Parts: sequence; structure tokens; C-alpha cells
Amino acid sequence: MTSRAHLILGLVALALAVLAAFLWIPLDTDSGLLETVRRRVSIGDALAPTIAAAFIGLGGFSLILFEGSEGDSVVPSRENMFRIFALTGIVVLAILIMRWAGPVTLGAEEYRLLRATPPWSWLGFLIGGALLVTALVAGIERRLSFRAVFVGVGWSIALILLFDLPFEDLLLPPNGDV
Repeated sequence: MTSRAHLILGLVALALAVLAAFLWIPLDTDSGLLETVRRRVSIGDALAPTIAAAFIGLGGFSLILFEGSEGDSVVPSRENMFRIFALTGIVVLAILIMRWAGPVTLGAEEYRLLRATPPWSWLGFLIGGALLVTALVAGIERRLSFRAVFVGVGWSIALILLFDLPFEDLLLPPNGDV
């Protein structure tokens, strides 16, 4: 991909993120980012898609800012294809672990009763999320390290602290589906 292609892709991603955040999401959701009813704060319908749009915009902005040189190119190779399939497998495995860690640990019926109660509500998210982030960091570094594990566990805990603790009525994935 040439430098010009990076610039075009970055501009398109940034434009789509802005359109989504300021036009599509407000027109498509019934509530805002956060809703306060009787001093109780809960997540609104627009929070998750707005965060996703922000990340898309950040990615587009990064492509514009660090557009690369004219000599950069992306050529599919066996190694690239292997890495894509390996990462896809890791993501699928992490999601399966997120989904089944709680029910396998406690039993399906007991977990269903405790799925909104810490630490059981964090179990699958913590294990699956830590595996996912650790595997992605190890894949980028091309080796497994204690630092990769620390980053994986740390980010999973940070997301739990950021999303689960402040909101009483939020269930971390996949607890809402169990």
C-alpha cells in the first residue's frame, strides 16, 4: 500500500467515524452516552457505538499522521496468511473461553444465578480477555514474555474497573447472554 493509499484510507476512516459519531449514532439511538435517573448513572444506548467510532477515527487519524513512505507495500505471503489465520483462531478461542469459563467452573445453573456477582461476573472476561491481549502482544513481539502476560492481565483488569464497577446494571460480555 503506497503512502497515498494510507492517506486515502485514513481520510475515509476518519470521515466515516465522524459521520457515525455525530449523525448516525444520535439518530439511531434513544438515549445518550450516559443516563442519570434519580442519581443513578447507567450506560446509554449510544456509548458503545460512540466508543467504536472513536477508535475508528483514531485509527484513521493514525494512518494520516504516520502515512509511511512510498516504498511501503503490503504483499500477501504464506507467513502473512498463517498469522491472519492464527490470530483469527486466537480471537475465536478467547471468545469461547469468555463464554464458557464461568459455566464450566460453577456449572451452568449456578453460574446463571451468580453471573452478575463479582468475582464470578469477571471470570470469563478476565481469562478470555487476558488470553486475547497476551496472544496479540506475543504475536506482535514474536515471542511470549512475562511483559505480554502482564499487559494482557492488566488491560483486562483495567476494562473491568472502567466498565463494570461504575455501573450497577452493566454485565460484562458474555454474561448478558448466559
